[in-house]
Amino acid sequence: MARRNRDDDLLLEEDELTAAFLGDDDLGAPVEPVAPTVAATPSVEDEWDEDDSVPGQLAVDVYETREKLVVKARTAGVNKGDLDVSISDNQLTVRGTLSAGNEDGVENYFLQECYWGEFSRTIALPVPVKEEEIEAVLKDGVLTISFGKVKQDTIKKIQVL
Repeated sequence: MARRNRDDDLLLEEDELTAAFLGDDDLGAPVEPVAPTVAATPSVEDEWDEDDSVPGQLAVDVYETREKLVVKARTAGVNKGDLDVSISDNQLTVRGTLSAGNEDGVENYFLQECYWGEFSRTIALPVPVKEEEIEAVLKDGVLTISFGKVKQDTIKKIQVL
């Protein structure tokens, strides 16, 4: 049976709502309850083996303003001296190391979600940049790399023969 709410909008009862989505063939068949699935909690022995030779990947934001291309990355916990930023063939590479600090005496982790160790990210820059006009600043755990953009009218057009 339908009922009305405070705003006089028509609401359907649960049975009517179920019937609205079922075909005529489904109306007479009893619905079997579905048992919820529970994922097993992995034990320490079930943890995957991480390959220490594969660096973590750095998350970045890439955007442009009228004059610049900007790449931002969260690098909280990384010292300036532990960052390597380079550009080659219009590809930016950022490498570094996240140090967990001193963990002497740790016997057991109950939860370990933070990535510690080497990270690397190479990005093909989406617009041509002036490689001589680059500024990299690390402030408050955010690495901001700004590039001067090559103006479209200074790009040399090549005629195809």
